[in-house]
Amino acid sequence: MIIYVDIDNTICSTENSDYNNSKPRYYQIGKINKLYNEGNDIVYWTARGSGSGIDWSELTKKQLDEWKCKYTRIEIQKKPSWDLFIDDKTKRIEEI
Repeated sequence: MIIYVDIDNTICSTENSDYNNSKPRYYQIGKINKLYNEGNDIVYWTARGSGSGIDWSELTKKQLDEWKCKYTRIEIQKKPSWDLFIDDKTKRIEEI
């Protein structure tokens, strides 16, 4: 299974797009790592830089590696920004 996972305020706490000071949520990271260990492809998908045009790739990869996140790939600046996402396949991190 291919699973897309948001980064900010899903596996870390980030206030006001202050990515440099994002704090990892290790319990949530553990849930995603478990899915990876079970053989799923994990794609971290973020809107970091989508509005500002700033490339946060280097920082984001460094953070995920420091936080011991397991993943297949990272997609940065490809995620649209929205207020509500409605889809028949979505789950909140609390439901995993």
